[in-house]
Amino acid sequence: MRARWQDVVAIRPGFLVWLVTLSLSWGACQGQTLRFTDEEALELGRRVWHNEAGGKADRLVWWNRGEAFASLGIGHFIWYPAGRRGPFEESFPDLLAHLREAGVALPGWLAAVPPPPCPWDSREAFMAARGSPRMLMLKALLVATVPEQSRFLAARLERALPRILAAAPQAERPVLRARFDSLAATPEGRYALLDYVNFKGEGTSPTERYQGGGWGLLQVLQAMQDQAGSTPAGRFSDAALAVLARRVRNAPPARAEERWLPGWSRRVESYRP
Repeated sequence: MRARWQDVVAIRPGFLVWLVTLSLSWGACQGQTLRFTDEEALELGRRVWHNEAGGKADRLVWWNRGEAFASLGIGHFIWYPAGRRGPFEESFPDLLAHLREAGVALPGWLAAVPPPPCPWDSREAFMAARGSPRMLMLKALLVATVPEQSRFLAARLERALPRILAAAPQAERPVLRARFDSLAATPEGRYALLDYVNFKGEGTSPTERYQGGGWGLLQVLQAMQDQAGSTPAGRFSDAALAVLARRVRNAPPARAEERWLPGWSRRVESYRP
């Protein structure tokens, strides 16, 4: 015979309190309300493209010096060669899956499920192939799908908050949610959130750490100050500058990440109203 609800509560006096607490905690993690229209996503996607690649079509297919992966599309989505992995989250295969689901016809060599690894195993091989048929097909695909890539960027941020809250200490979750919501309530804050989560990730991956310190959206929200008299986007920009400076201090010396800090700083300064 199944126990009645009244019997369960009578047998376990603390059960109801536990259940309500669990429900509220789960709801805080699931309460994502941020949504972008297609028009807003496209506008912000073009701003991301400007930040990543100067808004230039030829930079939609790129491989930065000193990196072990290609950087593709308006968000410079990471694509690793076969057998190569690093600490940074790969995102180009997810973009290909998104394009397929959106009804985009992919070139045959990119249409496999799961998507193939990057066929060029070094920056030198990649740059030497820039006029090849595969590279031209890849560039044509990325030029033609800026709206879909923008929607992909927006969808990533729309899914980000529950993951961030789940990764954060429970006591911090209400403050982090309030800071996120304050940013999502303004146009400049929405731009800051969308750009940064593409730029440096959610901050939830244990591999995206130097000396135990992350640099993603979670860490910037944790570093934000809640002082009066400043805008949420301005406080976010201040926190991002501090988090990125810490990343450079903690990075392995061989990566020489200090060379990138001036450009990163200019990027997050653009978040201010």
